Amino acid sequence: MRILFYITLIAMALVALVSADGNVVTLTPENFDKVVDGSKTVFVKFYAPWCGHCKKLAPDYEVLADTFQKASDKVAIAKVNCDDHKDLCSKYDVSGYPTLKIFDKSTTSKDYNGQRSIEELITYINNHAGTNMKVKKAPSNVVDLTPSNFESVVLDKSKHVLVEFFAPWCGHCKKLAPDYEILGNTYANEKDVVIAKMDCDNAANKDLCSKYGITGFPTIKFFSKDNKEGAKYEQGRELDTFINFINKNAGSKRTKGGKLMADAGRVEKLDTLASEFITAAADARKEIIKKAQTIVDSLSEELKADGAYYVKVMKTIVDKSVDYIQTETARLTKLVSGSIKGDKLDQFTKKINVLESFKSSN
Repeated sequence: MRILFYITLIAMALVALVSADGNVVTLTPENFDKVVDGSKTVFVKFYAPWCGHCKKLAPDYEVLADTFQKASDKVAIAKVNCDDHKDLCSKYDVSGYPTLKIFDKSTTSKDYNGQRSIEELITYINNHAGTNMKVKKAPSNVVDLTPSNFESVVLDKSKHVLVEFFAPWCGHCKKLAPDYEILGNTYANEKDVVIAKMDCDNAANKDLCSKYGITGFPTIKFFSKDNKEGAKYEQGRELDTFINFINKNAGSKRTKGGKLMADAGRVEKLDTLASEFITAAADARKEIIKKAQTIVDSLSEELKADGAYYVKVMKTIVDKSVDYIQTETARLTKLVSGSIKGDKLDQFTKKINVLESFKSSN
């Protein structure tokens, strides 16, 4: 059993070494040589988080990664944060941001000095990789507001809604736009959170913008479930700050890009029982299952499914063995590392999180 446990941990560690932001592979000194190993064409963006041109490129770069996802055996779209990994960027002579390089089935790079439009980038990579991919631009997850949908979207008391009131000519609005799109993607699968925007330069929208006291751009307001007057958002405009604000005020557990946090799906009281269960004798385990079911029965409807999984795991361990924790974790980890998205990805991620609570500290 111990051998199986360590094999599983090693397999999971290898999966974790290659992290991704959507379909863009995040490169670090630990995984760079594993990704850029000469077996495929790797297109790399060396960037800095504060760089305006990098932010402008970010949405199209995600589209680029989505476009080549179906050719992932031949092409990887990747990025390196040069603020975090200065030595790695120095190794590849990066002196400005963004710097784009291609590793054409090689560990040696060539600079990309062409146009940065999505079409030009796709054509360039196709020519080098021998692929024939076409642009795959996903629809925006930021809701465009108009007088016809404002009430049904923003004033819906079952939703928390963040609204950016903007003008197309506004420099600060343009700077915010890439991160705001990523924010929309982050909460696309959160059923009671909406990220929206309203163009106050549009004549049809001016009355609504005036009604909500908009005099400068961008003005951002948060319409929570219990405050449909809207509260002015006055925190920072960094993506992480937005995410922390929404998670705190909407009770969500999202990370940049939309994946769930490690504690999503976890219930503290059931975590305690899971830890006890894994080291308990057979008779004691039966009693723990009864206690767990009592807790599940007392949970709110939205937490019941998560709680029920604790009981299911306990019963499966009784019927099979404790090895189920490792084998099921490995199976689910492989699935979430693939192309699964949306509700299924959330469900499997929560299950992995719950399984973690069963791992004995002994």
